[in-house]
Amino acid sequence: MAEKAFVRCSDYQGIQFVKRLKVLDSSSKQNAEVAAYFKRFEDAERIYLEMDRRDLAVDLRVKLGDWFKVVQLLKTGGGAGDDTILIQAWNAIGDYYADRQKWQHAVTYYAQGKNQERLAECYYILEDYDGLEKLASSLPENHPLLHSLAKMFVTVGMCEQAVHCYIKIGKMKEAIDSCVELNQWDQAVNLAKKHNIKEIDSLLAKYATYLLEKDKILSAVELYHKANHFIEAAKLLIKVASSASEQSLNPLKIKKIYVLAALLVEKFRTVLKDTEKQADHSKEDMLLSTESSLLDNPWRGAEAYHYFLMAQRYLYAGKIESALTTTLVLREYEGVLPLVDIYSLLALCSCAAGTFSLCSKALIKLESSKELSEDLRILYDQLSLQIFTRHPPKDKVLGHIICPSCGAEISDWSFACSTCNMKFPICVATGQPQLSSQLWICQVCKHRANTVDMKSTRNCPLCHTPKP
Repeated sequence: MAEKAFVRCSDYQGIQFVKRLKVLDSSSKQNAEVAAYFKRFEDAERIYLEMDRRDLAVDLRVKLGDWFKVVQLLKTGGGAGDDTILIQAWNAIGDYYADRQKWQHAVTYYAQGKNQERLAECYYILEDYDGLEKLASSLPENHPLLHSLAKMFVTVGMCEQAVHCYIKIGKMKEAIDSCVELNQWDQAVNLAKKHNIKEIDSLLAKYATYLLEKDKILSAVELYHKANHFIEAAKLLIKVASSASEQSLNPLKIKKIYVLAALLVEKFRTVLKDTEKQADHSKEDMLLSTESSLLDNPWRGAEAYHYFLMAQRYLYAGKIESALTTTLVLREYEGVLPLVDIYSLLALCSCAAGTFSLCSKALIKLESSKELSEDLRILYDQLSLQIFTRHPPKDKVLGHIICPSCGAEISDWSFACSTCNMKFPICVATGQPQLSSQLWICQVCKHRANTVDMKSTRNCPLCHTPKP
């Protein structure tokens, strides 16, 4: 009768429904299907449960999209539910809450449904970066979601976590690029070195430029040192020392900076010698020839401030002749020390020693210097007038020394023999002419000193390297 009625009503779906009912093997099933057809879903579910066919009740709720009821039925089923359907239900409920922007609820259900992709989206929207990090750590290597997670971390500035994700999928270039994008240059350089990335030199150059733009010169020095780019580090240190010299900062600190720069150059030469014994040894000469004279002679700056400090220590200790002799050495370092510092100290020492010819020459040099302001120039003119109205510009005879080459007698502050033109090396420990044949040579800076003068010290006076 039902089928004839549907035919008369031209209800094709009703006709098909009747046909499905005919093939059912139980009247209870038929009653449940009829109840469902007339939208009496609770009655249909009750009938299925009375038949002990919870699976059919679950299928009914799945067709209806009533996922909350699906979960309830599966949980009350004593563990007999299908895990696949339960996971599907959890994810569907998560979608339900996500559509309504109830992200925290969605997280709960996506986590139970093991939907890692949607879980990551919810964590990102909730700004729950700890949860996002834990999710990334739980994923196995080469998981497709790791790439998306890395991009999420980059957008919020979490460089370390982004790098971790990229490493797990083997994308080292993207990891380094993310470090560069987030200005984590030290991490980028470390990654490039660790994984032998060929572009490390260009990366170093970019990072150094970034640090210099931020006026972080010492950080750039540390970067180059870690990367074994010793020449670049030395150049920056010399720049720092030159700037400090122009500002008349602590000369001891400036000396230490110059010493560090020189040690870096020596380290470069040692590394080059050890690693390229069978390679082209012209690389060092080619590299150094392109640098300034300070790098050609890396100890020049350290020497200048070493003798500058030594001369002042002699002067304050009342050792005027020793102070004068050491100050005369400073004339060789006009390109390093400020000219005013050199010749004002020389004028002071020579005046105190009674060598007024030297004093006159030093004052003339000062007065003709372009570094001197007009007010100071007037003061130096007045000082010269006061000195030379009392003392003629003649040098008092000090002590004498014997030239070890020709035996001629010369003044003890001479650094060359006027007879045989032999030049005397300077003792790095005393700042005086070195006439003795008993020499001590530093193994690092290669500077010389009298063996007798080095007995009372444990370190090289210039580079401070401990004696062997």
